[in-house]
Amino acid sequence: MGNKIRLGIIYGGKSSEHEVSLRTALSIMKAVDFDKYDITPIYVKLDGSWVKGESLRGRLPEGINELRLTDGTAPAGGETRTELVAASRTSPVFGIAQEVDVIFPVVHGPNGEDGTIQGLLELANLPYVGAGVMASAVGMDKWMMKNVFAQAGLPQVNYVGVLRSQWERDQEGIIARIERELGYPCFVKPANMGSSVGVSKAKDRQQLIDAMTLAARFDRRLIVEQFVKARELEIGLLGNEEPITSVVGEIVAAKEFYDYEAKYKGAGTELQIPARIPAHVAEQMAEMAKIAYRALDASGLSRADFFWDEENDRLYINEVNTMPGFTPYSMYPLLFQEAGISYSELIDRLVQLALERHADKQRNVVDAEELE
Repeated sequence: MGNKIRLGIIYGGKSSEHEVSLRTALSIMKAVDFDKYDITPIYVKLDGSWVKGESLRGRLPEGINELRLTDGTAPAGGETRTELVAASRTSPVFGIAQEVDVIFPVVHGPNGEDGTIQGLLELANLPYVGAGVMASAVGMDKWMMKNVFAQAGLPQVNYVGVLRSQWERDQEGIIARIERELGYPCFVKPANMGSSVGVSKAKDRQQLIDAMTLAARFDRRLIVEQFVKARELEIGLLGNEEPITSVVGEIVAAKEFYDYEAKYKGAGTELQIPARIPAHVAEQMAEMAKIAYRALDASGLSRADFFWDEENDRLYINEVNTMPGFTPYSMYPLLFQEAGISYSELIDRLVQLALERHADKQRNVVDAEELE
């Protein structure tokens, strides 16, 4: 690889979290040490087409706060107010494989952190930051993730999984089951969306119908969760088979729950880092987070989210996000910053973890005749 690592950053994507991804990509490009890396920006448009920019071999100009197209064209479909970097020519990933040493994919949500890009990178035999195909897919699908956590013996709030076709065919039956098993209030979520997109809190039957209808617009698999009066706590994980954990952070949402607007538009939400919780709760969280991480076979990075019922001192795992928000102001980097690992160092560690994991996979025998 020579003296520098050729790092490709894939961002954008055919996802409702497109703009979040752009912010993340810009943050990484501004933070990397260009004495260590040459950067190749690779943009996935909302229509799914791929374009690539010229390699960046030095720091971005001071004051640059947005990514912009090099060919002077407007963003496709006017999909975002943020202009985009990069790219004047179509560039299939298999061609990119000859130009980079490792990929940092920061495409959030479906078609990004759900195993799809990871599978493409596996076929291209490219090292990449973050979880593999299986962990990404299971980590994205809340329903499947809950099944894995149940098998691992991790405590969770009660939930009901519903297919969109079931809801459309038998609303009365589904409502009766939810009211019987969960009651009100409850949370309704698309199983395969991130950043709280499509999530609603339902306090009565009409709100439940509205919430189910909204969630069904985003996914064919829906999750309904029982409400618990609890504090929302999060912890970061960093590593492959032996992850380390960050300090614990707490989300104090000004709204009723931590929705998309609260996450990305402020809305009065406070992040308390470190969280003001007893030591035994932080220790239990770290242990449960590692169990969940290994149960998913996650790698690189993840953020584990928990509910802590303070009154009864009970901890429930909510979910593990295998590609958490990664701007310098996102919860995951802030948690590790508090633990003494800077944003730039996080990037370095994640790239090295990606290379180590890829090297380990290259040990696998692919030709049975090699065993003879």
